Amino acid sequence: MKSAVKTWARVTVEPIVGLLHALKLTPNHITLFGTALSGVAGWLVSEGHFIYATLTLGVGGLCDMLDGALARKYGTSSTFGAFLDSSMDRLAELFFFVGVAIFFHQAEPSSLYIALAILAAGGSFLVSYTRARAEGLGIDCSVGLMERPERIVIILLATPFGALGLKVMLWILTPLVFFTVWQRIHHVQRATQNDG
Repeated sequence: MKSAVKTWARVTVEPIVGLLHALKLTPNHITLFGTALSGVAGWLVSEGHFIYATLTLGVGGLCDMLDGALARKYGTSSTFGAFLDSSMDRLAELFFFVGVAIFFHQAEPSSLYIALAILAAGGSFLVSYTRARAEGLGIDCSVGLMERPERIVIILLATPFGALGLKVMLWILTPLVFFTVWQRIHHVQRATQNDG
């Protein structure tokens, strides 16, 4: 299923990639632009402009696909580019969850949903960190239920429905990101159980 979605995404963004290259834009430009859009989306969520936030998040998510596609097609991949992309992905998610927390602080206020937003952000960071740490130790860790694409899909589906959508999203996303962290820890434990 994931491979089919990735194939569809590559085919979809192919014409845009050519245009970006013609405009002499680099993958790093696209990465930074997408992160800036995520910051705008976080602000829109905090102010309750959910439809505009969803549209902005959608374009930001498209940028997340385009930077890698541009680098692969034209051979401009770099170690720094990969590092920047991963770092900006974390910042983009932080922008969104901060926006959610601010919204609930202003709208209700609800310490429960503020706490869930903080936990969702922390869990999302841990999902990425556990993989990066494992791969730094030479262990493939591309396992787990709630990777970044899945998180983005849930966020995009929930945000148009306003406060109710955000509440449902937090109740789904928060436990699932921590379950994914557990999956990765368990995977690494099994992969290293014969180590001295």
